[in-house]
Amino acid sequence: MSLQAHRITAGHHGGEPVLTNVSLTIPAGSITGLTGASGSGKTTLARVLAGLHTPQHGHITLDNKPLSVAVPGTVAMLFQSPRQAVTARWTLCRIIAEPLRTRRGRADTVHATAQRVGLTDDLLARRPHQVSDGQLQRACLARALVQRPRYLICDEMTAMLDPATTAALTTVITEETRSGLGVLAISHHHGLLEVWADHVIAWA
Repeated sequence: MSLQAHRITAGHHGGEPVLTNVSLTIPAGSITGLTGASGSGKTTLARVLAGLHTPQHGHITLDNKPLSVAVPGTVAMLFQSPRQAVTARWTLCRIIAEPLRTRRGRADTVHATAQRVGLTDDLLARRPHQVSDGQLQRACLARALVQRPRYLICDEMTAMLDPATTAALTTVITEETRSGLGVLAISHHHGLLEVWADHVIAWA
């Protein structure tokens, strides 16, 4: 079981594709680390894998089936900047619960998942401008997890976090892999990936 990119060509920079003929496999139940220079196409690949960007060539499969037929939320994504990934006027509770509005799920899972990522009930009543980047990224992780994804794409998710928050969130994600979650962890922090990931791919 895996999330796979098959010979992907995608993105544009200076008239040329950002990615050309790229293939990658993210196995279920493990963390695949990806590091490389800025501009090498890591974020473009992340967005293609998450179904947020359509490649010019190639395709994505999820457990040997086209990603296009997967249930929404099967692949979730965490972005580098949590403030750009949320609606500023919503409370953290509503941000976390939003995926449940269109999918089957129990409201009490919002509070249970929030507690799991280290958010207290008083924080859930606050809006993004009332919390730190770390607290907001915790909410974004909770929003991803309430969808019960089979694969999680983390695009520089720790770049704006302090060491304690980084440790807390990576621990939660590692625990999720024991239930079969497959993770792609993209980071410039090679040392973090060496400790956190099961294996690391380094792009030139």
